[in-house]
Amino acid sequence: MAFMEKESPGEVQLDDTVTLKAVIEASQNLNSHTEYIIRVQRGVVTENSWQVIRRYSDFDMLNNSLMISGLSLPLPPKKLIGNMDREFIAERQKGLQNYLNFITQHHILSSCELVKKFLDTNNYSINYTEIALQQVSMFFRSDPKWEVVEPLKDIGWRIRKRYFLIKNKEQSKERQVLSWVGFGPDKFLSDKDLLSTMKILPSLSCPFIYPVTFATTNESSALIIRMFNDKGTLRDHICKVKPKEPFMKKYCNPKKIQGLELQQIRTYGRQILEALKFLHDKGFPYGHLHASNVLIEDNTCKLLDIENSLLGLPSYYRPYVTQFRKINLTEAIDVYSFGHLLFEMTYGRPPDAVPMDQLPPAPFTSVVSVLQSILSTEACKTGMPTVTQLLQTPLFKDVLLFNSEKAQFKITTKLKEALKMAKDSLEKRLQEEQKTIHQHRRLTRAQSHHGSEEEKKKRKILARKKSRQSTYENEEDFLVKYSNNSGSGASSPPTCPSSPTPPSTSVEHAPF
Repeated sequence: MAFMEKESPGEVQLDDTVTLKAVIEASQNLNSHTEYIIRVQRGVVTENSWQVIRRYSDFDMLNNSLMISGLSLPLPPKKLIGNMDREFIAERQKGLQNYLNFITQHHILSSCELVKKFLDTNNYSINYTEIALQQVSMFFRSDPKWEVVEPLKDIGWRIRKRYFLIKNKEQSKERQVLSWVGFGPDKFLSDKDLLSTMKILPSLSCPFIYPVTFATTNESSALIIRMFNDKGTLRDHICKVKPKEPFMKKYCNPKKIQGLELQQIRTYGRQILEALKFLHDKGFPYGHLHASNVLIEDNTCKLLDIENSLLGLPSYYRPYVTQFRKINLTEAIDVYSFGHLLFEMTYGRPPDAVPMDQLPPAPFTSVVSVLQSILSTEACKTGMPTVTQLLQTPLFKDVLLFNSEKAQFKITTKLKEALKMAKDSLEKRLQEEQKTIHQHRRLTRAQSHHGSEEEKKKRKILARKKSRQSTYENEEDFLVKYSNNSGSGASSPPTCPSSPTPPSTSVEHAPF
């Protein structure tokens, strides 16, 4: 099947998971409105920054678009009269800064296309829906048995990925999902090896991995087809939402979240760990586990998007993983991600922050020790347990798996070597980013410590001590030198004319 051969103009090797920080540096009045000058920085490198200018109306438009999230967004209210007053503008600027802090620190909002375009128009001005439609149309022309039923708008979180519900004209009742996605910054396989690997994905058979119907690539993107599952993902199940709804609407502020029963947690957890172990044993990198990448079919969990690492896509939890230098291998990322997933299955929501040493009251105490072994400060600093070790914990060890399907996936020796090299390169880029963040954090702490009032006082006290010590040592040197000179018959040192020699204090007594 032919796929679009020309390189797409939409190919941008940018890591969309790198956080954007935004600080309002100043405001300026122009005619009847105020403009806010915003300094935006990607990641921790200060040189990677730029300015954007936005009006309040721009913030208002963004906010209206983000209302689908169901979150209470802290945008300052409108004011029609007196909105050019200096004090009002200063107060509004504080409110807008608070708003920027909120949307750039929220895990889902910060990675959405709306926020990226607002802060980084240059890198996010491309219409990926249009590119996806062009390439999907090319594919359909080469294989006319397929037909689009409807676009599945915004059901995923990735900016450079689009979904379409399609059908095979020969089997018109069946619905399948076609996904188009541009390559990411971690694409290290050659085009030839990537295409070869993608073509064998439909041959992968594992009871806990959702099958691929068809997969192919061109120079800049990939196209994958799977059967549509109307039961939705594990996160859909937890949040009680419909699979076709937009990602932000479903997951930013779900209203009916509910954790799973203990037996479900044990069964689903065991199934997911078995899938991870199968991929690890095959030398196949994953690194993309989260609750929206797990489908539920007949009470069985099945992993989705196993092709993501091949295509160089950064993982959902990458902004977390980059903070911990010990989580630097694909297997460790999978285990760390499993910790997030286990928390979500237990409490019905993602963790507020990681690491966490104090877990919320757990409905099942048997889950706590496993969560602590992954999400605690100690675990994040010293390293993750292995998948095999997790399978041996009391929580999962005795879970019976009734699926008799044998897992199999044949990969040639040459492709295994190519996959290992690509995996090593992926991990190297992660480790370099972790090192940069670690160095930045140390520098920031040092600067903060150096600039604190308490530290300034300590430095003043230390400076006084050194000054007194220096004076004392100079006096000692002077006395030693004077003593030596007196003993050798040398002349006395000259005295200052303004300081006459004091009279002798000794008293001679007259004889009686």
